[in-house]
Amino acid sequence: MKIYQVDAFTDKAFKGNPAAVCILSELKEDSWMQNVAGEMNLSETAFLYKEKEGYNLRWFTPKHEEDLCGHATLASAYVLWETQRVGEDEEIYFNTRSGVLTAKKNKEWIELNFPIEAEKEVETPDMLIKALGIKPKYIGRNRLDFLVEVESEEIVRNIKPDFKLLESVKTRGVIVTSKSSSEKYDFVSRFFAPEVGVNEDPVTGSAHCCLAPFWKKKLKKDEFLAYQASERGGMIKVRLEKDRVYLNGKAVMILDGRLLK
Repeated sequence: MKIYQVDAFTDKAFKGNPAAVCILSELKEDSWMQNVAGEMNLSETAFLYKEKEGYNLRWFTPKHEEDLCGHATLASAYVLWETQRVGEDEEIYFNTRSGVLTAKKNKEWIELNFPIEAEKEVETPDMLIKALGIKPKYIGRNRLDFLVEVESEEIVRNIKPDFKLLESVKTRGVIVTSKSSSEKYDFVSRFFAPEVGVNEDPVTGSAHCCLAPFWKKKLKKDEFLAYQASERGGMIKVRLEKDRVYLNGKAVMILDGRLLK
């Protein structure tokens, strides 16, 4: 079986968020996929299996299966076009645990069609604030993650979470965000998910399904240029339309190989 490694949400090698993409020649057991994801030891490994209409797509962290992942979906679409399994002008349909997701070429960008995952304000969990070591401006939560707004981009960039404490907060992950201090971007963010085996995810597409509606309310607009301020860093163009979020990013192939076991 073929396996690839792709840097997503970047146009430069060794930046953005690396994902593994495994093209299945036959259906495999969940335990096997989990073992492969552990072996790859990336924030996400995607598994693709061709169906009559589109592809079945599943995502695994090194610890367990995920319900939604942006960067590994973008990486999967990139691999399908790059290896000519799908024509350049074809839209790709992915059947996932979060419904049907699509990908299409948008000039030099890849555009993903994802569901909105809006947050609602919640009471401040003491353990969360203690783990982050910051003063929040706002805390919300959706079905996947906590969202924490802080006063400045400087706070976002300099935050050093206590990952041991953060792991005890029962959630997939924690998004920390602020308005951008530069005119180039609308907002910045970082994403921490030690509970699922990823202390910090470099660029998190699915987090922007929450960030987009949140910043729409604050900035009164539907289109954004966002930057995830991790060490690797990555840029995402985001557009809201009805109940969908359109994520645009680029990708770079890093590894082309095959699984022997």
